Amino acid sequence: MHYGNSTNSIFSTFLVTGLPGLEAMNIWISIPFSVMFFITLMGNMSIIAIIWREQTLHVPMYLFLAMLAASDLGLSLFTFPTMLRIFWLDAREITFSACFTQMFFIHTFQDFESAVILAMAFDRYVAIAYPLRYSSILTNNVIVKIGLAIAVRTMAIQVPLPILLRRLYFCHSNVLSHSYCLHPDILKLSCSNTRINSIFGLFVLLSSMGLDFLLILFSYILILKTVLSVASHGGRLKALNTCFSHLCAVILFFTPMICLSVLHRFGPKVPSHIYVTLANMHFLIPPVMNPIVYVVKTKQIRDKIRKLFIKKESGKFQVTFIT
Repeated sequence: MHYGNSTNSIFSTFLVTGLPGLEAMNIWISIPFSVMFFITLMGNMSIIAIIWREQTLHVPMYLFLAMLAASDLGLSLFTFPTMLRIFWLDAREITFSACFTQMFFIHTFQDFESAVILAMAFDRYVAIAYPLRYSSILTNNVIVKIGLAIAVRTMAIQVPLPILLRRLYFCHSNVLSHSYCLHPDILKLSCSNTRINSIFGLFVLLSSMGLDFLLILFSYILILKTVLSVASHGGRLKALNTCFSHLCAVILFFTPMICLSVLHRFGPKVPSHIYVTLANMHFLIPPVMNPIVYVVKTKQIRDKIRKLFIKKESGKFQVTFIT
């Protein structure tokens, strides 16, 4: 499928941007980003593999965690490689087709992650408010339906975005503000009337991440109400402790996005590198930090990883001893 009205566009490619003002340090900057990418791949793939292999982890909390890891993995695969290509090879050109495809997958995994975080908030509420009915409310059948609903909603609102971009042509500039293709960034470069694209883009934002964030806040209001009704202080702390990892995921994902939206619409004129930094925090930090937080705070995942490595080490020792 060919994207971009190339017959009316002066440019045939876009130019993605590295970190503004730090171009001379690209090789050095690539080192921490490479480490972050490695941690993201290893952390999220380990979580998915462990939950897939261990039958005891096939419960709602860990199934949602596997979905979160999958969305983080997908998001990182469509952001980090483009950045590293800039840092290592100074390769900034990207065709319309590749740019629109990258944009579609970045926003798809972004919306998918937002919905999964909402589902995890619902999971925490049910676990705290109805502990005895938890397994009967969140059955495997319900989890599958929630997963399908998330996928259908995400695809339904994201598929039109690249289709609507096809009717635009570009003549002002072809230099994007970020290291990867984002919908608002592409619209800024168009010479066409982007009113429909802007309205639909705002609708997508409000109906997905905006609505999800409000429902997550509502879930935590209900959780706090339930926790405060618990008589013992220890019981309250224990209930709140089960939400710690999820709260970290909420903060890591939504805080940069909210700051970015507020600055874009209501804030004063700020340097471009502020927007770039906030965008990088939103898209790059959660995939790195989520597996670290969940491994550190979740004993079952931590124990399974430890056992996995112990088995590998003992297997190597046996092979060495036999030889």
